[in-house]
Order: sequence, then structure tokens, then C-alpha cells
Amino acid sequence: MHPASRRAVDLTVTGRVQGVSFRAYAEQEAARVGVTGWVRNEPDGTVTAHAEGPPEAVAAFVRWCHEGPSWARVERVDVREAADVGATSFRVRS
Repeated sequence: MHPASRRAVDLTVTGRVQGVSFRAYAEQEAARVGVTGWVRNEPDGTVTAHAEGPPEAVAAFVRWCHEGPSWARVERVDVREAADVGATSFRVRS
């Protein structure tokens, strides 16, 4: 895929997003929409993620992050454009 047809973002998700399977569901959603990258819990209680792929797929993943799984209570999602690092899968990081 031509680099111009790809987008990469870094996200920070704030709210009740740990202990609610946010990372596992994010991994499933990434596979469903077709993005690669990673997701992890942070010591401050947020969840961070890196997502890359076709712009429409990245946008769909970002939209999902605003909702999260049903047990989550997302208060804010900060999205920053990022470098495409050529990730080939999406995984949960510890």
C-alpha cells in the first residue's frame, strides 16, 4: 500500500477504561476494521494505543475508542497524528 494511502495515530483514552477488557476488545475491533498497531494500559489509569492503516479504517477505530466496550466509561480520547511504523499486526502490550 502506498504510504500516502495510510494514516497513523496515537491515542490516549481516559475514563473507566482499565479492568473492563478495553484492550481485548480494542484488539478485536482493530482486526474487524483492518488496522495494525498496539494497545496498552498506562500506570495513570489511561489506555494508550497506536493504530495505522487505511485512513477510513483508522477513523473507524478512533470512533470505536470513543465508546469502548459496554463496561467502559470513556471520558476523553486524545488523538495525535503519528508516524506509520509499518506494524503488521495489532497486539496488546503489557
